[in-house]
Order: sequence, then structure tokens, then C-alpha cells
Amino acid sequence: RPPGEEEEEAEVGWQEKLFSQFEVDLYQNESACQTPLDQQYHEEILKLEKAGGRKNCRIFTYTDHDRFTNLEEHCQKVTDSDHEVPSYLAERMANVRRRRQDHRPIEASSLKSKIITWEPSEEFIKNNHVINTPVQTMYIMGDLGPYGKLGHREYEHVLCTIKVDGNGVITVKPDFTGTKGAYRIELDGEKREVWKYTIENASVQVQPEEEEREQRVFRDLYGRHKEYLSGLVGSEFEMTLPGTLRLFVNGEIVSAQGYEYDNLYVHFFLELPNQWSSPAFQQLSGVTQTCATKTVGWDNVAYFCYPFTLEMFFTQGDESEDSLPQWPVLYFEVLSLDFWQRYRVEGYGSLVLPASPGLHVLTIPTWRPVELGTVAELRRFFIGGSPELEDITYIRIPSTFKGERLSRFGFRTETTGSVTFRLYCLQQSKAFLETSALRQRMQSVLDRLGGFSQQSSVYNVLEAFQRARRRMQEARESLPQDLISTSASTV
Repeated sequence: RPPGEEEEEAEVGWQEKLFSQFEVDLYQNESACQTPLDQQYHEEILKLEKAGGRKNCRIFTYTDHDRFTNLEEHCQKVTDSDHEVPSYLAERMANVRRRRQDHRPIEASSLKSKIITWEPSEEFIKNNHVINTPVQTMYIMGDLGPYGKLGHREYEHVLCTIKVDGNGVITVKPDFTGTKGAYRIELDGEKREVWKYTIENASVQVQPEEEEREQRVFRDLYGRHKEYLSGLVGSEFEMTLPGTLRLFVNGEIVSAQGYEYDNLYVHFFLELPNQWSSPAFQQLSGVTQTCATKTVGWDNVAYFCYPFTLEMFFTQGDESEDSLPQWPVLYFEVLSLDFWQRYRVEGYGSLVLPASPGLHVLTIPTWRPVELGTVAELRRFFIGGSPELEDITYIRIPSTFKGERLSRFGFRTETTGSVTFRLYCLQQSKAFLETSALRQRMQSVLDRLGGFSQQSSVYNVLEAFQRARRRMQEARESLPQDLISTSASTV
């Protein structure tokens, strides 16, 4: 047949070896066989010759045990630089194809005792950054040499790569052709030959009975594995009581920016409203380290990266059926310390803990009290010190305030910088695990806490409503009584 009209079709099974012309020529000579695998190929080729020769011509395969498979994956480079020096991770990832037979079986006793490695070594950390899932690889190749001159390695091209990992995931690259057009391989040379090939899935369809039986086996396997893991981990977990919400906050004071003086530190504490409590060992206050600032853009920024942990409980009470529960508030003040150990209050701020679980990054602006005149500023500059709040809860509504209206008329303040917090909030409630009836009873508690995400909006709406109602009453009182009566009769 003319070389331009060559066609070949081959059906290849998983790890099925189809020899190329190069391999046939190589392994026919027994002196070229150095390994047991080479000797095995030599015997198989002799059997093929007796049976009439190989059926394939241009299409052949490299299995997982062939040298080509190791060289193909070890010689891959991360960049296109000619002077690339592979890193430790690149070298380990190049050898990611773990052979199952190379791994010694792990005994169950050693596995139980190594659920958590409390003191990992540096070598252990390095090795665990590498994926070690066992992978088997197979290459379907094409010998695209000139017509009648097969067997040259430079004309070998990879048509398809098939990988199966230890989890049973099959990767075919490139994908099955399907409705797409045929793949093209354009050769470099004088003739610029173009080869087209298609890849089709020729596997036999699984019968419904076999598929159902396989699913049953998988369900049994997953069930046993779940019981095995439950036995390793245990069930000694502290659960919350019914009607109780447990709140964890893993927080971090990230930075403070925009303040007048250097060497900043932050003092903070948590205020628990009614029906909220915390364990006896829980510290509800803290102070950061003193941090020097550095210039970032237009601001001087102090990066604290100070972690803290808060744990608290909300218990539903009978007396709060008609009242809106309060949410814990984090109060903080920013101070500066100079060379002469003089400190100055740089700002006060408060933060209502987020009502929704998850990650929250919040930047809170602060302010500080000021006195009129230059004497106060001179005192602040030369000898330190400045007006301070006697009760830091005055930032919002003081905890000791019992009246109906809180007036701050005449209280002079100045806007200062801001503090950035990163908060990871976790919520635990037995209502999430119980039956639907108990969940409905607990829903009132959760709704009263703002639905976990609408607490602040509920308060804002209520405050706006109260302000609008107060303005309407004031406007009505200021109108003449005869105008009000006339308008009412007209309506």
C-alpha cells in the first residue's frame, strides 16, 4: 500500500505488551538481554516468531515495568531552562510512581499507635509533602517512521498515556476521541507528514447485576472502614447540653496601622452578656507584645500576629423568651510605649463577635479622648499620658448604665488608626444532631441569636425604627393642636 494511505487499528488491554520493531530487533539477540525482564521479552518474541510474527505494525505499548516508563517520568523538567537544578521536592515528585511491591506492609498495631505524630522530624515533614499514592502507568506508542523503515527510536511518539492510582482512579491523556475530531501529530522533516489517530473505549459494558453486586461490596467495605476509623478515634467527645450553644473563636490580632506614635501594643478583653458563660480556665483578656512599626504605603503598620482563643456558652433561659439575646463584645485599646517607658493611649475600639461561623477578617477603626488647648498635647508629647476611659465599656454602652438614654454630649474625641482582626468562629449545638422535633424547638434560640448571620442587621433595623418613631413623636408634639385635629377630620 502507498505510505500515505496506511491505516492500522489495535485493541490494547491494560498492561498488555505489544512489541515495537525496535524491541523485536533488540531482544532477538540473547546477548543484549541483561535483566530478567529482558530475558522474558526474548522468550516471548521467539514464541511470536514461531507463531507467525507480531500482529501490530506501527502501534505498540510500553508497560509499567519498561525502562521507558521510568525514564519518561524522571526526565521531565519543571522549567524550560537549560541550567535547571531540580529541587528536593521536584526530585521526589518525579519519583511519584510508588510500586506497591516496594512498600512493606504496615502492621495494624503500628498504625494504631501512629495516628498522630506529635514530634515530626524534618525528614518526616519533607516526605509527607510528597504524594505517595501508588500509580501504575502505561504508554500506547506509535512508530511513525518512513514506510518500510520501522524500528528507529527517534520516530517513536506517545499516542496515549493511561495511569491508574491506588484509589482506583483511571486517567487517560489525551481523552477518548468521542465526538471530537481525530488527534494530529505533525512530524518535523522534509515531507512534513501528518498522522491522525483516534482513541476509543472498547471495554465491555458492565451488566446491571454485576454493577449492583460491586456497589454492595463497596458499601460493605466503606462501612467496615468507617467502623475501623471510629474504633481508632473513639467516642469520648464532650457534647453540649440541649438548649446550649457553644462558641469557639480562634482569633488573631493581625496588625495596627495609622497611629501617631511607634512601639504599639494592644490590650483587649471580652465582655460576656447575660446568659453567656465561659469555662473556669478560660482567660477573657490579654495583651500583645510591643511591636515596632514599619512604613507600608502611607501608613505606619505594626504587625502583631498575636493569636488568642476564646470559648463560651450561651444557655437559653426562661426569663428571656421575649427579649433579644446579646452577643459577646471584644473591647480593646491600643497604646504606645517610648524609650523612656512613657505610654500613651492611641485609640479605643470594640468588636461584636461575628454571628456566623467561618473566617472573618475585620478592620476596626479606633478613637481616643482629647482635651482642648495646646497644653494637653504638650503634656502628651513631653511627659506622656493622655485622657483615658475609666470604664473601657464606655466605648459602646457601659455595663453599669441602667438608664434609658446615654448622652455623650460634650465628650470630645479624635479619630486615630485601625486594628485588623482575623477570626475563625466555630459553633456547636446539639440541635444540629437531634431529631427534627428538637431542632424546631431549638430553632427559636437560634433565630433569637440572629439566625447566626443577621444579628447585626436585626439590631440596626430596631434602632432605626426607634429613631424614626422618636422623630415622628417630636414632630407631632411641635405641631399646633388645631392643625392636628383638622388634618385628622379631613382624613
